[in-house]
Amino acid sequence: MKRILCALVSLLALTVLAGCGGPQQAAPSSSAAPFAVIHDAMGRDVELAKKPERIVVTSASFLEPLHEVGGDVVGRPDSKTKMPDYAKDKASVGKVYQIDVEKVLACEPDLVILNKGMNEKLVGTLEQNGIKTLVLDMKSYDDVKAEVRALAEVTGEREKGEVLIASMDEKIADVRAKIPAEPRRVSIIHSTNQGLTVQLDGSIAGCTANLLGWQNVASGTAPLEKNPDAAPYSLETLVEQNPEAIFITSMGDMAEAKAGMDRLMQENPAWQTIAAVKEGRVYYLPQDLFLLSPGLHYPEAVETMAKCLYPEAFAK
Repeated sequence: MKRILCALVSLLALTVLAGCGGPQQAAPSSSAAPFAVIHDAMGRDVELAKKPERIVVTSASFLEPLHEVGGDVVGRPDSKTKMPDYAKDKASVGKVYQIDVEKVLACEPDLVILNKGMNEKLVGTLEQNGIKTLVLDMKSYDDVKAEVRALAEVTGEREKGEVLIASMDEKIADVRAKIPAEPRRVSIIHSTNQGLTVQLDGSIAGCTANLLGWQNVASGTAPLEKNPDAAPYSLETLVEQNPEAIFITSMGDMAEAKAGMDRLMQENPAWQTIAAVKEGRVYYLPQDLFLLSPGLHYPEAVETMAKCLYPEAFAK
């Protein structure tokens, strides 16, 4: 009897040991891979656990590229321009420079896309309310391409984003092919009620000139303290630089800006020593392409500037 009892105990021990020594299966992980991780204009890696379903944008310039990569919005800012049809009936969250956080929260978003340089101060408040934020820049053409790729990550339509970028690249190359490959020397002046500033390469017009292969005579000038894309205006410096063409942008009424610049040029004879003025190559750039980001219309901005100096190249 003792021998039988010992055999049973031994058999039970072997069974337990076999169970302990067998291969262990890992418990299934509770953390799934994120839907997307997007590097934004603030240097953050923004992780989206799933595809956002309720998106608010704080700049109307985001609306068109977002829609082109399969996205939609539940809230957007007021805007007299750049408002595609699909967004006209969406909830307003205020003016682009005065976003109303309460209106944003009322949209119950799971993602808010903010414009760098205008709205990134809202990041802390929104994330304290459990809302993911993505900050994008869109001044330069490279910014716009990065913006398209980021929005394509948001919607999961990466291929659509690359197709859009390839299309813009091709259109810009077509414009370049139509004009002589000569490095024209240009100056870009920005007119406001407070006076004049000179636009640097980081501005929209400066970037557009660079895309055409032209030289911005102000390139490398020390920028203003509060505006890295502009430098102080000096007529003496402009005379020394002697640009072949001058492009003017303005925040106000363009007719008033032109009248003011005409007076300025007539009153001071130093202006008449500049090649661009003597030869009638002073051009006023449209606000929708050069004051606000042209976004997907960067090729149109490039063509608009090219037509100023080479209208015959685009004559039909």
